[in-house]
Amino acid sequence: MNELLRELDEMPLSLLETAADGLHAVLGGPTLFHLSGRREPPLFVSVLMHGNETAGWDAIRQVLRGFLSGVGFDLPRSLSLFVGNTAAAEQGLRHLPDQPDFNRIWPGSDTSGTPEHDLMRQVVDRMAGREIFASVDVHNNTGLNPHYACVNVLEHQSLHLAALFGRTVVYFVRPRGVVSMAMAALGPSVTLECGKVGQQHGVDHAADYLHACLQLAEIPRHPVPSHDVDLYHTVAIVRVPPEHGFTFGDDAAAVRFSRNLDAMNFRELAVGTPIAECDALLERPLDVRDEGDHQVAERFFAVEDGQLVTRVPVMPSMLTCDPVIIRQDCLCYLMERYNDHLADAG
Repeated sequence: MNELLRELDEMPLSLLETAADGLHAVLGGPTLFHLSGRREPPLFVSVLMHGNETAGWDAIRQVLRGFLSGVGFDLPRSLSLFVGNTAAAEQGLRHLPDQPDFNRIWPGSDTSGTPEHDLMRQVVDRMAGREIFASVDVHNNTGLNPHYACVNVLEHQSLHLAALFGRTVVYFVRPRGVVSMAMAALGPSVTLECGKVGQQHGVDHAADYLHACLQLAEIPRHPVPSHDVDLYHTVAIVRVPPEHGFTFGDDAAAVRFSRNLDAMNFRELAVGTPIAECDALLERPLDVRDEGDHQVAERFFAVEDGQLVTRVPVMPSMLTCDPVIIRQDCLCYLMERYNDHLADAG
């Protein structure tokens, strides 16, 4: 696929009535809109990095409808809106089989060499030239999770942006190549996780947040009080090795998770908590990588009497029961509480 960045300085109002699965027919691919407002520099918003996560597009449509004025928009701040994987959105997929994950290929990625990598670098370069007020990347997730914001640097303004979305804030440095990490080089940057697709509450929460960001005159530079947020640090990514089959429930497979595994998200699991049943001869049922991409499965999990159990207290996030997402991305992330580090944010 030979991607070229499409840039437009205005948005057809008819696009506000177009659902995510209809965007590709209109736009033909990833598109960067620059909409003028009363304040500069612009707020950068990215949506549909994953084609099946539609809360961001639905939220920004809701926001823009509220600023309609005559034949255009009367925005309190300029807005640069990047609409990502329209081809995958048309099919209701995270990404197409021949595509990379659009939220793993931004500058700083562990991979390189595709037209899509070049496209994301173009977006960053274009926004570097314009400067940004802040960056907000909007996502859904597939498991039962609270709404929360993520940051990639422990920096006061980004933490204030995250706290504006809610108390729960996650700091991570892996996976690399995500929008928020690339844009953090240009200004305060967050990722929003808005719950499952199809939940109106997630759309409304994101819309209220984006509306508030457009109204902000400035972002505070002082530290966020530790009692205002629950800050977590992602310390590991958990995957099921491709050679291991897995199921949810009673069906036969090498690794057998419970049907309601995602109910463990954002719960502090004690030592010895069962995660799955597994074949006794499996040497390593899960692939667990720390921030340095080192294999650390034995630090977190053990197999005892045919059960995979926790070896240390852990708190998972983004546990999902969707086999496709598990194969395309991961089973979950493991976190630790991190509030003691707030005072060290620079």
